[in-house]
Amino acid sequence: MKLIIINGPNLNLLGKREPEIYGSDTFEAIFKKMQTKFPSVELSYYQSNIEGELIDKLHEVGFDTDGIVLNAAAYTHTSVGIGDAVKGIETPVVEVHISNVHAREEFRHTSFIAPNAKGVIFGFGIKGYELAIQSFL
Repeated sequence: MKLIIINGPNLNLLGKREPEIYGSDTFEAIFKKMQTKFPSVELSYYQSNIEGELIDKLHEVGFDTDGIVLNAAAYTHTSVGIGDAVKGIETPVVEVHISNVHAREEFRHTSFIAPNAKGVIFGFGIKGYELAIQSFL
């Protein structure tokens, strides 16, 4: 099985940014743990702070990958373009958020991705990525 994790803006700061919310591990360390936990999965990841690059990556992998774990971060709540990209591809997408977005600012309660996603996981910290991977297995 071939899965990709796509992370959006500021997730390159995991381990540094607000560790009380996002934890103290870098995503590279988290990714290595997931590769070890799911050895039968061909797992890759991509991160960008740029909306158009995220859309380009969804278009690139959205027809020949078994699943996409997408944490579009703040773009979840603002990007019609990313929502449309998810709608336009064939590969199923699970939307993930580390924090409980419904316990945060009201603007974070709306997702342009969720209506076209296989499912949404939020509020379980980094464990949400593992739960998303498990949903494809």
